[in-house]
This record gives sequence, C-alpha cells and structure tokens, in this order.
Amino acid sequence: MFENIAESRSDPLLQLIADYAADTRPDKIDLGVGVFKDENGQTPVLASVKAAEQRLVQDQESKSYVGMLGDLSFGRAVSELVLGSDPASGRLTSLQTPGGCGALRLLFETVKLARPDAIVWLPSPGWANHPAIVDGVGLKFETYPYYDPTTSNLRFDDMREHLQGLSINDVVLLHGCCHNPTGANLTPEQWDEVAELAVERGFLPFVDLAYQGFGTGLDADAYGARRLATRVPELLIAYSCSKNFAIYRDRTGAALTLSAGTDNAKRILAQMTRIARADYSMPPDHGAAVVSTILHDESLRAQWMQELEAMQQRLSGIRAGVSAAFRQRLGNDHFDFVATQEGMFSLLGLAPEQVARLRDEHAIYMAGDSRINIAGLSEAQIPVFVEAAANVL
Repeated sequence: MFENIAESRSDPLLQLIADYAADTRPDKIDLGVGVFKDENGQTPVLASVKAAEQRLVQDQESKSYVGMLGDLSFGRAVSELVLGSDPASGRLTSLQTPGGCGALRLLFETVKLARPDAIVWLPSPGWANHPAIVDGVGLKFETYPYYDPTTSNLRFDDMREHLQGLSINDVVLLHGCCHNPTGANLTPEQWDEVAELAVERGFLPFVDLAYQGFGTGLDADAYGARRLATRVPELLIAYSCSKNFAIYRDRTGAALTLSAGTDNAKRILAQMTRIARADYSMPPDHGAAVVSTILHDESLRAQWMQELEAMQQRLSGIRAGVSAAFRQRLGNDHFDFVATQEGMFSLLGLAPEQVARLRDEHAIYMAGDSRINIAGLSEAQIPVFVEAAANVL
C-alpha cells in the first residue's frame, strides 16, 4: 500500500534538535527550541502546577471522558483570562483543544466549512507551522508585510496599506503578543487601527495567543484580542497554555469564537464539536484540569501569577543584557532592538552562512533564519554568545 508514498522533507527544527544532541562540545548553546528555560537551562514545572496536580491526585475520582467541549470550567476561566471579566454574553464560545495547534486546526477547519474559498493572510515573517496547518486544512494562504529583518523594524505602514485592500473573503492571522519569530509587537494604537480596518473592510481577525504574560503582563498582552472583541462582529482566538503555565507536554489549549449573534454562536459550536469528534474525539483532561484548578483558587492563582512574572522578568533581563553586550562589543546600536522586543524570540537578521558558522565554529545553535530563543541563554552565556556573533558579522 505504501510503496509509492512520497518522501517528506525533514523539519529543520527537528533536525536542529538532533544536531545539537549529537554535538559533544561541552560549551554548546541551544537557542533553537522554543521552550522557556530557567537560568540553569531547565524547563521547570511551576510550583503552582505541582500543587494543583497534587490536589487532583487527591480529589479526582474518575478518569472518564470530559466530553468534546472539554472542561467547561477551564473554558470559562481561559475566556476571562483572554477577554477580561465580562466576555460577550451569548456570542462567545469556547472549546478545549489539544494544545494551541489543536485550536488553530479546529478553527481553520471551521473557516473552511463556512467559506471554502477564503484566503488566510499570514504575517511575513511568521511562525513556520502556520502555513502547514492552513495548507493541511485545504485553505489558500498568502502573506502580508509585517517585519523587515534587514532593518529590524515593524512594517506597520505596509501592513496597514495591505489590510485596506482586504474584504469579507479574507482571514487575517495576528499574533496576539510576543510575535514568533521576531518579538516585534503591535502597539495599542496600532491594534486600534487594525480593529477599525477589520470593521471597515469586513475581514475576519484570527488571533493566535500563545504567550500571554510573557510580554508586558497578562492584561497588556491581551490588549489586541480585547480591542478586537469590542469592535468586530466576528473573531477567532487560538489559545495555548503551554508557555505561561509551562505545561508543554500536556497539550492544553482552547478555541474561542466570537459571533455576530447567539444563533450563530450555537451553530458554530455545534460544527466545531462535530469537527473535533472526527479529528480527536475528546481532548486530554490533565492540563486543562490543572489550569482550571489554578485559575479558580485565589492562592494558587496568585502563586502562578508570581511565577509567570518571574519568567517574564527573566526574558526581559536577558534581552537587556544581550542588547547592552552587543552595544559594548560593537560600539553601535545595531542590536538595541533586542531589548525593545518582547517574549521568547528575536530575529537577529544574520545570513544563513553566519548562522552556520555560529554552529560549526562556536557550537551555538539557532534556526536557519537566525531566530533565537532568548530563554536559551543564561546570564553567564551572554558575553560568550555576543563575542561569537561579533566574530561572524
């Protein structure tokens, strides 16, 4: 049956992981894999998560299915975390998914069902898996200008001009905060403009919110999603708990939809439930139960927020350290942008040959487009990294 199956190109990031693992040099640095790491290079289990898990072990009486909608208390808690304490009554739906990717897939499948000829517009540059998910659903996708790697500047004027040419047949994917791979985010004023353009032109905004709390703070990082929710009749949000709760392997996410009316909301939820049944049937429970336990307990929630703030401050501190070290080493402000961006990622603007030299000559691993995971650096490694980068410039 499978003798004629085509070969698949290997995922560059997976190959990078394998190459790093095979490297025997003791001073190697991994800036490729997109997971948070502490100063010791570990991805920790948060104390709030451990406490919630212990409570579940003691109190959970069944491992039966939770249903295709998932944990309803989780859905309500995440909806409030994203949209505030007063989400749009009757127009908002939520469905627990296997991670943020599960939410993306489910929502794009819903778009395909509603409008098969829709065009999905992705930011350029953007996350490498977005095109694969859209293509896998069978939708067409194009790109809109977002960031210039050669100048390390947001291309908002070009983005605005592009959005002005869109219409009701278009879906615009927006990174809610901590843009991957650039770390360059829209300002509140720019989000306001995008929201007004969505109302004026009629395109459907689709927010991928995977790093809430890693940028400026929980509320600030949700500004774009909340602004859109107050202005547009329809909105899609794919949410991931992988980063801000550090539960990557538990695959915990949510698909949120805001509809023009309650009847539309009911139909959309029914269709998403049907799609979910065919895709994966029931979502995994453990991660959602942990998140729900934390968000519904005042003490655990306060503890989690302190841990989340500590992760955010570590990212900001490493950014400031990298920027300052480059300024001192090079005598210019070329890499000052690293400190002004947010989240785990920055796009350094290096050529592929320079990225290869960093790997081969200095045991520093990063994606081929020079995207680095800021959290992959410890404070002690900053001068080592900067010196190596300076040597290949």
